[in-house]
Amino acid sequence: MTMIRARTIPETRLQTETLNKNMAIRNLFHLAFPVHDLEAAREFYGGVLGCTEGRSSERWVDFDLYGHQIVAHLAEDAAGVRATNHVDADDVPVPHFGIVLPMEEWRALSEKLTSNGVKFIVEPKIRFAGEVGEQATMFFLDPSGNALEFKGFSDFSSVFAT
Repeated sequence: MTMIRARTIPETRLQTETLNKNMAIRNLFHLAFPVHDLEAAREFYGGVLGCTEGRSSERWVDFDLYGHQIVAHLAEDAAGVRATNHVDADDVPVPHFGIVLPMEEWRALSEKLTSNGVKFIVEPKIRFAGEVGEQATMFFLDPSGNALEFKGFSDFSSVFAT
């Protein structure tokens, strides 16, 4: 029988506020993804990104990523970028996942990641400037080589605008 343990990391005010907003307007998203080292995932998702840790076992760990449940599963040979697509002058890694944030929160995260020495695949920048869907974006890798994209929008009504 697999033992499940809970490890509590204090929530940040921002995570709590974001969770409350998300629960009021949307359902929660769940994503399971492969990692090669659970402790490295804990350090990155918990330490660098500030995600609260939830349940875990020796093969997986839950994290609260801005109110959404992501689960790092130990799968040593399955993680990492498989391809890229050219988007607005950048080679965007595929697959990737992340969060769409209000612009102020995106800027704060960008500064935090930069100060923590995170190496960006796509440096923080504005994409589609002056066009429908203008957004801030940044791409980086977790310790297992999984690509993450965090976007920032000044106006969430333009997220799906065409």
